Amino acid sequence: MRFFSYDSKFGQLFLKLSYGCCLNILWLVCCLPIVTIGASTTALYYTSFKIAKDEGSYITTMFFRSFKQNFKQATIIWLIMLFAGLLIGADAILLYRLRAASTGTVAVIWTLLLACIFACMIAYAIVLAYIFPLLSIASNTTANMFKNAFLIGTHYLFVTILVFFIHYAMFFLVVNVFTPLIIFGEGLCAVISAHMLLKILRPLLYDPNDPESKKPDDADGETEP
Repeated sequence: MRFFSYDSKFGQLFLKLSYGCCLNILWLVCCLPIVTIGASTTALYYTSFKIAKDEGSYITTMFFRSFKQNFKQATIIWLIMLFAGLLIGADAILLYRLRAASTGTVAVIWTLLLACIFACMIAYAIVLAYIFPLLSIASNTTANMFKNAFLIGTHYLFVTILVFFIHYAMFFLVVNVFTPLIIFGEGLCAVISAHMLLKILRPLLYDPNDPESKKPDDADGETEP
């Protein structure tokens, strides 16, 4: 019966699926006020990185410890991201309608502006994908978090694409194949993504709850990728 033992590949897979389910529930519950989405996502990735390093035993304790530890900075970052997302989305809708209602040179101008907005959307998505995982393992200023999230995301573009694909695949499966898979949702996506992100973020690894963890040092306080 070694196939069903804790140390077997099946046992480890089942354990990771269980972790993903539990984390998804914790994440959803803590996202409910909306304003806490940033802190909840940071805690989700903090715990997912612990699981990726096989240090995940008390996931609920780790989740809420990170939630409390990073609440202030994560909330500020989330509110900035929320405002920026709404602004970019509103601009895209406005420019699209102006482009549809125009012809000739004016239409070309609106098309070029729409292309710029599309580029902003891509940059926004890259930052959104990395900033909360980065915040969960590194200590830095908010401005540097935004800068480094973009630099890391563009430098490791293949990993970025894989992270987006994992989330898209989960969305597709839930919407088009088997809706009950939503129980795994973002939790399982974070656990899977953490295994890839950990390889590129490991040099920045800093656990504020671990006194033996070395905090990244820089003269100006920046953490470069």
